[in-house]
Amino acid sequence: MAEVNEKVQNHADEDFAKLLEEYDNQKSHDEVVTGKVIAVKDNEIFVDVGRKLEGVLDVSEVSDAQGNLCVKVGDDIKVAIIGSRGGRPVVSYRKAIKKEKVKAFIDSYDENAENVYDVKIVSFNKGGYVCVSEDDVEFFMPRSQSALKNPNGAIGKTFKVKVLKVNEDELSIVVSRKKLLDEDRKASKEIIEKIVATEGVIEGTVKKITTYGMFVDVGGVDGLVHYSEISYKGPVNPSSLYKDGDKVPVKVVKYDSDKKHLSLSIKAAMPDPWNEIKDSLEVGDTIRVKISNIEPYGAFVDLGNDIEGFLHISEISWDKNIKNPKDFISEGEEIDVEVVEINPDERRLRVSLKNLLPKPFDEFLAKYKVGDVVKGAITTITNFGAFVRIDGVEGLLHNEDASWDRNEKCKNLFKIGDELEVKIIKIDNDTQKISLNRKELGDSPISDYAKSHKQGDVVKGKIRDIKDFGIFVELEGGVDALLRKEDLGDKSADEIKVGDEIEAAIAFIDEKKNRIRLSVRRLAHQKERELLNEVNSDDEKMTLGDLIKDQLK
Repeated sequence: MAEVNEKVQNHADEDFAKLLEEYDNQKSHDEVVTGKVIAVKDNEIFVDVGRKLEGVLDVSEVSDAQGNLCVKVGDDIKVAIIGSRGGRPVVSYRKAIKKEKVKAFIDSYDENAENVYDVKIVSFNKGGYVCVSEDDVEFFMPRSQSALKNPNGAIGKTFKVKVLKVNEDELSIVVSRKKLLDEDRKASKEIIEKIVATEGVIEGTVKKITTYGMFVDVGGVDGLVHYSEISYKGPVNPSSLYKDGDKVPVKVVKYDSDKKHLSLSIKAAMPDPWNEIKDSLEVGDTIRVKISNIEPYGAFVDLGNDIEGFLHISEISWDKNIKNPKDFISEGEEIDVEVVEINPDERRLRVSLKNLLPKPFDEFLAKYKVGDVVKGAITTITNFGAFVRIDGVEGLLHNEDASWDRNEKCKNLFKIGDELEVKIIKIDNDTQKISLNRKELGDSPISDYAKSHKQGDVVKGKIRDIKDFGIFVELEGGVDALLRKEDLGDKSADEIKVGDEIEAAIAFIDEKKNRIRLSVRRLAHQKERELLNEVNSDDEKMTLGDLIKDQLK
């Protein structure tokens, strides 16, 4: 095994040496010399570099930001001989400075130090990338040591690298990003193995907070605490509880070796509060809570021990028409509530506020009775009537009790919010239902009719409806009267149809029950009595039979 490892290492050394050789061959072996400025002409500066001909330096290399020349004839200047043009050396001041910086770096280089630097990639060639540090020191990173897939996309970006080799003769520095990543991965693997093996609580540092949780540094490795693993209350917004840099206790949940994901939990590192309350809290108990969050469907309440309960909108008030919980409670408010459900296994706690409030129906019973006339406001209108709120409770005003006019309905008479007087006609204690009446507060049409009519009066009306038990007749003023079939006398029910006019006598008027009964048979009897009275008063002493025959004629 040792022999194999030695061969692998030798092969790696050979490959690396080849890369360095390629880099050295690609570099021009620029010579740095000290020259003297002998002339300035147009955009060129002529520098004596000890050759047969003076070297040529571009003016822009020794000009300031405003374009002012920073050297003059006679000045000594360091330049790098980078090539030739027409037999005349081409020199560069900038490259000479870079060479000087590389030399200074190499002179101070300590191979036993960490030697990790931030470098920016400025160009790339066949062999790799040319990089510069913040101090403008030039490095070379072979492509195989870059761990980069897209050379064009890397230009201008900054990466951490580690120095692999310096060459004092060639003034070159070779760096590797891959080696640094490999070392980090190896270190991370060791740390993760140690952390995963830890069963207890580990202290971590919040590194980054996101919408789905937060990343926590545990010994140099980042793990994710999902927002559902922060609190026993359930999913929470981590930014509302923590900030970057906070120290938090965590436990390892799992590690996905394929995805390299470390999952952590804060709540698993703390005692389970549900175990603390399951034996001390029961349904019916009254507890003090704080409103932590309000939603359209209810509110979440904090018990103060990392347990959150739910207050449904229907449990906030006895008012059945709550539109928004915020009309009754506010966030941060402390209230007393009654426990209506507790399930530690499913982590569910429901509470009620209204159970601790006086019941409006009981208060209504203490204040009102059947027959009382009260004021209320319309809250709901339906096809069968309207609901009227009276001191926190609602009563039903049915269509037939809203008006004496049988054709009128509540939806045509009222609108939501209207205030009106009603009479309580029924209270059902078992179902807690209240029936109301409005039409009885005014005179009924039959009462008005009774002022000008009495029992025995002969009236005419139009047949409005025919039932099995009788006929409804519409009298003057739209008043309804009932003519039972047994009171039709000699008339046949088959001969009668809706819309026909009929004459009958009033059998009785019941103003309390709002009823009028008619009778054709009574009318016939009344006519017979009238004929009999005529007979008794006739001086000619005609017989009753003669009178009848005369009438029939």
